[in-house]
Amino acid sequence: MAAQQRNNGPAATGRRGENSTNDSGRGGNDRGGRRGEGRGRNNQEAEKSAFLERVVSINRVSKVVKGGRRFSFTALVVVGDGDGTVGVGYGKAKEVPSAISKGVEEAKKNFFRVPRIQGTVVHPVQGHDAAGTVLLRPAAPGTGVIAGGPVRAVLECAGVHDVLSKSLGSTNAINIVRATVDALQRLEEPEAVAARRGLPVEDVAPAALLRAQAEGRAAARAEKVGA
Repeated sequence: MAAQQRNNGPAATGRRGENSTNDSGRGGNDRGGRRGEGRGRNNQEAEKSAFLERVVSINRVSKVVKGGRRFSFTALVVVGDGDGTVGVGYGKAKEVPSAISKGVEEAKKNFFRVPRIQGTVVHPVQGHDAAGTVLLRPAAPGTGVIAGGPVRAVLECAGVHDVLSKSLGSTNAINIVRATVDALQRLEEPEAVAARRGLPVEDVAPAALLRAQAEGRAAARAEKVGA
């Protein structure tokens, strides 16, 4: 009996050692996986920091089903790089953070370019959506964004720093944001208007506007040379 116990003792000890070795190996793999996840998370954070995000409105909505009501949340989000690119998205989910994330992803799919000259719109423009109407007019440098909340969110994300605006009709945030997007998409460069009319650029755009445009291009070239 004593001999059997002595033989069983080391064998059991050996099995415990094998288990501990395997556990430590799995632990190392788990740590490696966590490090990989950390790098992915850092990349996502860097991508988010490259864009401006504005949550315009969050609403709770309900759906009537056989068992009662099902509640969820909607989020209207504006995303832009602050340098002429902007998009609007609408997300819906059972939780607010998920709704915002869906709105951000949809906004990135709807990106479009906004013509600007020295931080303001190129010409007066009017946008419509449903019963909402938004007017945008160029403004002198230093004026700032004279606009309400929904319109301001879109203009700031688009990189428009000096503008005069007026919202008419509907006060619904979704209509106002979409009307602002419609107005920005109607903007045209002076060269495109001149080519369509068959006229020189000087006959289409004011001299001050052309001078400001030339100064902006010269400053951009100087920055590239300095970089």
